Amino acid sequence: MSHVLVTGADGFIGSHLVEMLVRQGHSVRAMVLYNSFGQTGWLNESPVRSEAEVWPGDVRDPDSCARATESIDVIFHLAALIAIPYSYQAPRSYIDTNVTGTLNICAAALKSGVSKVVSMSTSEVYGTALSAPISEDHPLQPQSPYSASKIGADAVARSFYFSFGLPLCLARPFNTYGPRQSRRAFIPAVMSQVLANVDVVKVGDLRPTRDLTFVEDTALALTLLAEKGPSDGSVVNIGTGVEHSMKDVVETIQKIANTSIPLVQDQERMRPPDSEVLRLLADNTRLLNMTGFTPRTTLEDGLFQTMNWLRDRRNLRDEDVTSFAV
Repeated sequence: MSHVLVTGADGFIGSHLVEMLVRQGHSVRAMVLYNSFGQTGWLNESPVRSEAEVWPGDVRDPDSCARATESIDVIFHLAALIAIPYSYQAPRSYIDTNVTGTLNICAAALKSGVSKVVSMSTSEVYGTALSAPISEDHPLQPQSPYSASKIGADAVARSFYFSFGLPLCLARPFNTYGPRQSRRAFIPAVMSQVLANVDVVKVGDLRPTRDLTFVEDTALALTLLAEKGPSDGSVVNIGTGVEHSMKDVVETIQKIANTSIPLVQDQERMRPPDSEVLRLLADNTRLLNMTGFTPRTTLEDGLFQTMNWLRDRRNLRDEDVTSFAV
């Protein structure tokens, strides 16, 4: 059994990862963003809540990171601001959390002598594909303040391997979806409107294509990268190698729900013209060769599981299901 730290453990992917690591028999320290209400995000109702060591803190604070990394073998660094639309409004906060937070975690990891850091990147750093499928060598294009902050965070993380020998791998997932994803994201936003039986479903641009990975598969890939992946600062894509247009995704959701509500394009759900990423398709060869990973969940099955989760009102928070940015 290894002692593992997960930052961003209260979030969508982080909470699933914590549960998987606990089930695998690891001793898990789950770092969550401190708040005065004592809330732990998606870990509040998690079945493994009592089995993980919940650690309130803030990656923006170096002292908090130093304490969290004590006696830890492996770090999964997932803590980040991720909402792309808000990054246009508050870019500095993305630099503070994503870049400085990564700096603090890497510095603490180096001092604590951890055996490996798996730092979470994002396919958004590639921007609109210049060639597809997208390999890890594809040029980086900062088409939003969010993606710019993640490019900076990735560079900081890799510099700790090249400068100080910190054993590190950059995990670069393409689009992850599933239970617990914010209903402001594309798939749950569409599903929430369909389940609310609205007159029309408001959507953004339906042209972009995405490589969609179910959240349990993303969590599995992260654990495999910790076990079998590189420690030399290399980047590894996480994806299925299959792309779907947003139009196809909406049609599949409608099919699962057995409905055909008309679609209306909403300008509030559109990115600035030069900021939209039109195509993301992973070349997952490196992941497959290193770890043997292949996705276990088809898109239709994953969408079915996600919709069933959204049907249960106990899983929903106080959000307006008809007015989300897609």
